[in-house]
Amino acid sequence: MTLVALALALSFAPQSTDDVVAKMITEAKTNSQAMKSLQDLTSKFGPRLTSSSNLEKAEKWMMDQFKRAGCTNVHLEAWGSIPVGFDRGRSSFGRMNKPVARQFEFTSPSWTEGTKGAMKGLAVVCPKDKTELESAKEKLKGAWVVMDRQPRRSRPGAEAPSAEVQAQIDLDSAIDALGIAGRVYGSRSELVITSGSFRDKTFEKHPMDRSVTIRKSDMDALKASMAEGKSVELEFNLDQKFRKGPVVQHNVIAEIKGTEKPDEVVIISGHIDSWDGPGAVGASDNGTGSCTALEAARLLLKAGAKPKRTIRFILWGGEEQGLYGSRSYVIQHEKEMDKISAVFVDDGGSNYIGGYNGHPDMKPMLQKGMDQVVAAFPDLPMRYTERANPRTQIGSDQDSFNAVGVPGFFTLETGSEKYGTQDYNFIHHTQHDTMKYVIPMYMVQSSVAHAVVGLQVANADTMLPRYPKFEYKLNPDGVPGLAELLLKK
Repeated sequence: MTLVALALALSFAPQSTDDVVAKMITEAKTNSQAMKSLQDLTSKFGPRLTSSSNLEKAEKWMMDQFKRAGCTNVHLEAWGSIPVGFDRGRSSFGRMNKPVARQFEFTSPSWTEGTKGAMKGLAVVCPKDKTELESAKEKLKGAWVVMDRQPRRSRPGAEAPSAEVQAQIDLDSAIDALGIAGRVYGSRSELVITSGSFRDKTFEKHPMDRSVTIRKSDMDALKASMAEGKSVELEFNLDQKFRKGPVVQHNVIAEIKGTEKPDEVVIISGHIDSWDGPGAVGASDNGTGSCTALEAARLLLKAGAKPKRTIRFILWGGEEQGLYGSRSYVIQHEKEMDKISAVFVDDGGSNYIGGYNGHPDMKPMLQKGMDQVVAAFPDLPMRYTERANPRTQIGSDQDSFNAVGVPGFFTLETGSEKYGTQDYNFIHHTQHDTMKYVIPMYMVQSSVAHAVVGLQVANADTMLPRYPKFEYKLNPDGVPGLAELLLKK
């Protein structure tokens, strides 16, 4: 054989897994696209609340990115529907105008009424009883009512309220009837946490009351001015509105098809939805996990990976409201669960993938990939924590799979002395979920960890050992709109 013929033969010879891993690491270290993808996702679409227009646009954009990377079978898969859509714009603000100017850091619940423009009003202390209400009636119309207690959060199936709570509910209703602008609550700290519920709401019928939560220091300043007897003017613009539903919700799915056992699957995933408080863009929760999954797909395909099993990339929807996207996936694909070797979920912020929690029998099959990642990033060690019971893990989309015996791994988010540690509690669901706190090197390492460990599991001689199945009822009624969706199929 001539040298030219030999060179051609070698160029078409199948690559070893180690060769592919080496190429992926080189590509990641010299040309990572993970941070660029995250910057694009957050700047183009901002936060991505379940049922929002931002989420719909982001899902289509991520589909396009997976296609550009070379993935196949790229599509949206409906997981259910939300009864009403909700969009929050970027022009929300809150402030004290008088007696001194002060900008507030604040939030308001998702799926609640906006202001339809800026609303100014006097700050008035909330009456504590009917007697105080009677004397404050004239002041309350058009006022922002300053609260000393935390907002009530009703729970589905909660017991009937006590007499004391019912009296408070009646008082609040009487205050609402006077035409107040809304209520102002103070956070217990400098963090303002966004939450909310779409339950029992439609475009035509939903509560019309407004509320905001401002950080503790802002509330302290507000109360200090009021205590001095000064007239305090507040102004809030809640740029938020409902849109007609039901709004069908989706998971984003893409694949690298397996060459030998395409019906067996390794899933690499994160959730694409986020909360949408003013100022937040869903960067760490969970734009990071979405973009490391995307980058893992790009690295694998760029390096020419030909996995034996299918590697499926899924960006879950509705995670923040109850793991709806992954729970629906388990229900809709119930017959395929025995063919899923592993599910990797990156949903712990912008630290690096420092390892996994899992059953002791699973460790050997993940260890080689972990060792290769650590060799590439020696400053970022990884560990495998043995736990026989997957319920001990942090609640995220892997729980939906662990419940039916499929090995699901929540990545152990870890910081380092060299690159720092992200304080996830400072960011989680707060005004600080921005690009400012994302650590670029950790995006590179996490993408490589996904790609390398995922490839090793996909190429293993066998699937991972299984967890014992729990008593878990696959109930479509537990996911909004899923039962109706299944009836249509």
